Amino acid sequence: MMTDPISDMLARIKNACLRSFRTVDVPFSEIKAGILSVLEREGYIVNFDKVSSDNRAFLRIGLKYYDGKPVINMLDRVSKPSRRVYAKLKKIDSVFNGFGICVLSTSKGIMSDAEAKENNVGGEILCKVF
Repeated sequence: MMTDPISDMLARIKNACLRSFRTVDVPFSEIKAGILSVLEREGYIVNFDKVSSDNRAFLRIGLKYYDGKPVINMLDRVSKPSRRVYAKLKKIDSVFNGFGICVLSTSKGIMSDAEAKENNVGGEILCKVF
């Protein structure tokens, strides 16, 4: 049994980037699909698709590279099952002086820190991406 599936997804993406894989598969869940949709909108991944195989659903993630180097340099899990981290709208910090993003779970769905500020909501900080 996996205790933190989001950390597992982030670790798989990091490892695939280090090995220069074009795609990586992770088990499907709605929250993972929400995080990946934010990463796709922000330009950190090429795409993602839901794939079914042997009665199991997976998310196939297309990783993005620029000049042979991965676009994702760092994926850091902030809020964990043992310690949840919440932030109000005014307390959401920029990641690497605006070069990265925070992915938040808000009452209006999963969104980036810029979208959360635009929608005037705070929430749980799931991860930071740079």
